[in-house]
Amino acid sequence: MDKITKEYFQDFMPENVCFGCGIHNEDGLQIKSFWEDDTAICIYEPEEKYHGWAKLLNGGIMATLIDCHCMCTAMAHAYKLEERPLESMPEYRYATGTLTVKYLKPTSCEHPVTLKAKVIEVKKRKTVLTCEIISQGEKTAEAEVVAIRVFDSSQQKVGEGSFK
Repeated sequence: MDKITKEYFQDFMPENVCFGCGIHNEDGLQIKSFWEDDTAICIYEPEEKYHGWAKLLNGGIMATLIDCHCMCTAMAHAYKLEERPLESMPEYRYATGTLTVKYLKPTSCEHPVTLKAKVIEVKKRKTVLTCEIISQGEKTAEAEVVAIRVFDSSQQKVGEGSFK
């Protein structure tokens, strides 16, 4: 995938009700992530209700954006490594192993933010990623994230439901 693909990772996560990335959570952040070459991109339009100080994005919301963007990126990267489409089986899901965020500058609630995540290492069920938040052309936060594959539908036993 060497071109911009507006195939949003979250659209291929059935029954996802997560606050950050769940398409089935109307009250959530509803992030959308996609590939641009080997970088996963998410462009998010903050709402004033997610401020920390007046007109500045809350650090916890920033951490949630990074966390969810990276979990979805880890999932999409696994499919990419196997050279198969996001809607194919088996279905994979990831959960946060660690999330280390370094806040560099205040981030405005009044302008879109861009998240850029890259996979830097994969070992068995563990995927290590870096992520940065860009606001108004400046990097305002950076993170290292460890994603753990917690669900593989090919390992599912007869009679068990899917990961929801």
